[in-house]
Amino acid sequence: MSKKAANIIKYTLSAVLAVVLVWFAFRGVDWKAFWEGLRQTRWVYVVLYFIVALLAIVFRVERWYALMRPLDPGIRRLKVWDSLNVGNIINIVLPGAGEFARCGYVSSRRMGFDKAFGTIACERLCDVLAIAVLLITALSLKWSSFGPFFAETIWQPMAARMGSGLVWLLLAAVVALLAAFFWAVFHFSDRVKWLGRIADALRGLGAGFASVARLENKWGFVLSTVGIWAMYVMMQWCTIRALPQLDSLGMVDALFLSAVGNMASVIPVPGGIGAYHYLVALATQSLYGVSWDTGILLATLGHEAHAILIIVVGVISYIHLTLQKRK
Repeated sequence: MSKKAANIIKYTLSAVLAVVLVWFAFRGVDWKAFWEGLRQTRWVYVVLYFIVALLAIVFRVERWYALMRPLDPGIRRLKVWDSLNVGNIINIVLPGAGEFARCGYVSSRRMGFDKAFGTIACERLCDVLAIAVLLITALSLKWSSFGPFFAETIWQPMAARMGSGLVWLLLAAVVALLAAFFWAVFHFSDRVKWLGRIADALRGLGAGFASVARLENKWGFVLSTVGIWAMYVMMQWCTIRALPQLDSLGMVDALFLSAVGNMASVIPVPGGIGAYHYLVALATQSLYGVSWDTGILLATLGHEAHAILIIVVGVISYIHLTLQKRK
């Protein structure tokens, strides 16, 4: 199968999954109640949401810039800003493709594409750890409320699947195949040309990932990561405060809902459409006893506001990069 055909199949399946999840999320919505809730929205908190979301992008740029500095000391912050924003807007349409695009924009003779991609892999690992920290913190602070929901909705279904011997057998087979692949690549890289190219790419990827060990300002990297996720929690808090129906919720609730919402990022659908709405609405209805319409309104408000911001700054960055290329 050609690479083009494989990509068409991949993105078609991703779009179909998004449509299915959107249908599940919105099928029981009382649209009259939904629009009435939207009419009551406190828009000052939506404006605050945009400011906080913009700060989250600034922190993310600073973190990625810090990771790439050891690999290319001459890289400019503005280029990192533009590349990240263009990558984000591409991810809305084609999940995962934006990561490759932003690597292409920032790569140079000194820092190849593979090394740039390694820095993104390092970022993603940090984000997974951050989501785990948010979830554990929220569960620790309010186990009586969040614990049953987490156990019944997330942990038990996952444990039931993992309890199957077939799952562990497949996992062991995948690990064995990957180990065999890496051994063959590096063992025969000197004798087989195309394996040598793969080995060079993997070394570059490893160098990019390992750039975290060569950071010039390690505390700056840590604080940037904390800043990113603090802004994400604040974004969730802003959407909660925007809805009068959720006045009883506080910062700890925003912490938990932020962690639940960000778990949707692992589901490969365009821009998290459907997956995010379903998880946030389910958590809001199950935990706080509000209607499904209110949960969907909360999810829609946060998701679409973020999408609007990403599109606006992404278009501006794309225009700037295009003009710079012409010059």
